Amino acid sequence: MAAARPMVGVYSGADNKVTTSVALPAVLAAPIKTDVVQFVFSNMNKNKRQAYAVSKYAGHQTSAESWGTGRAVSRIPRVSGGGTHRAGQAAFGNMCRGGRMFAPTKTWRKWHHKINKNQKRYAVCSALAASALPALVMARGHKIDEISEVPLVVKDNTIVDIEKTAQAVKLLKNLSAYQDVEKAKDSKQLRSGKGKMRNRRYTMRKGPLIVYDQKAPLIKAFRNLPGVELCPVNSLNLLQLAPGGHVGRFIIWTQGAFQKLDSVFGTQTKASASKKGYHVPRAVMTNSDLGRIINSDEIQSKLRPKQSNSRTFERKRNPLKNKEAMYRLNPFEEQRKKRQLKAEKTRHAKKVANMKKNRAAATKIKKSRAGFVKNLLAE
Repeated sequence: MAAARPMVGVYSGADNKVTTSVALPAVLAAPIKTDVVQFVFSNMNKNKRQAYAVSKYAGHQTSAESWGTGRAVSRIPRVSGGGTHRAGQAAFGNMCRGGRMFAPTKTWRKWHHKINKNQKRYAVCSALAASALPALVMARGHKIDEISEVPLVVKDNTIVDIEKTAQAVKLLKNLSAYQDVEKAKDSKQLRSGKGKMRNRRYTMRKGPLIVYDQKAPLIKAFRNLPGVELCPVNSLNLLQLAPGGHVGRFIIWTQGAFQKLDSVFGTQTKASASKKGYHVPRAVMTNSDLGRIINSDEIQSKLRPKQSNSRTFERKRNPLKNKEAMYRLNPFEEQRKKRQLKAEKTRHAKKVANMKKNRAAATKIKKSRAGFVKNLLAE
């Protein structure tokens, strides 16, 4: 049982020492499914878009009419009037200069996407479980080399009542978590592209996420720190738990929020108090090391011995392409081949003899003709 529900230390923000310990909530041991997280994140991210469209008059703000047939020009509408270059130019069409675009964008496009409630809950559980693994948190880029433990739980009376940002900075430095805030602060830079003109001038990496139990002064204390975000435990947001669809967000928990996770998400045996009939997702396999399972003594002792007298099947050969297969089907085929080869050799020898004979006769005729011409010239 101790291995299934390990204990997590609760740290004091003043001296970074363990004051007590609490059991790890069941949701932090849930299966991590990155495909569900990415799917839910991408669809949730679409639900804050603003509708946009080109003007419905764009490209049609001119008096243009087709000239019809018979003038050796296309039937596209043309600007009326005269005396300028614009007169007679094609208009309206998407292929025309100054014309409308093809299929102009409309504000009634489907902008928002519904997401299954169970999928959203599964994604949140996966993101929370990933935040409890130091390897995934470090792989996401968070600077947690010097913190004492992941997940990092802070005692309530040392964090909830903080009202000033200077006190918040001091607390993070005591917990060795301020390095992640500095990383976010140093990453601030101008956005490339036209987003600079659209109220998103700067880009910045994400820092720690503070999860608290109930509304308290700490919200005003932490909200001005670069990269730091806050979220109540009753309404955890996947957009904050897995920014960009990537799991492993560095989370700083208040003790009250950490202990409330079991009542918010439930356990494998106890249903959630706020989500009717909901239990934490459970992995299909408790041990996914298939090689170790198959090779274990318990499995190997139940297997039957290896069969050695298995039947073998001879490969089928094509008699038209394989000589041995043809000889088995037709024993006379071998004799026929031998006679055929012998007849071919005889024909070839006869052909060579005839060629030699014809060439000798041609040479004799050529010599006699040469002698005839030589004697004729001598006379």
